[in-house]
Amino acid sequence: MSFHICLVEPEIPNNTGNIARTCAVTGSVLHLIRPLGFSTDDKYLKRSGMDYWYQVDVRYYDSFDEFADAFPKGRFFCATTKADKPYTSFRFQKGDIFVFGKESKGLPPEILERYRETCMRIPMKPALRSLNLGNSAAIIVYEALRQTGFPDML
Repeated sequence: MSFHICLVEPEIPNNTGNIARTCAVTGSVLHLIRPLGFSTDDKYLKRSGMDYWYQVDVRYYDSFDEFADAFPKGRFFCATTKADKPYTSFRFQKGDIFVFGKESKGLPPEILERYRETCMRIPMKPALRSLNLGNSAAIIVYEALRQTGFPDML
């Protein structure tokens, strides 16, 4: 395990499948917070993750608090378009937790407030709303891997 990717109430199976594949190839753990906007048996979810599903450590939680309680000493970083600091301004370390919100609304205000000091954004043109969730997760986890020297990777 290198990093943790947490999706809070993801809505689109293709995005979650894409992120699962990213987790498989990076050795990251995927955490899914219910409710999910799809069934985990969904053919689109499986197709996006392709044949990597058996290599992904996927864990499910009924609430964000349940997830956060499982990592009392965890370093949480929240991806949000509402942050002032870019993701490149942080120094990541193995085991860090990257939290992403649902596609339609992002993260709830209470989570953003709880981790206000470690909220980060991916720079983009101001006239556009956001990047695809799968792309955002990949950008951030690969920056964390770059900073830590791509441990256990070729």
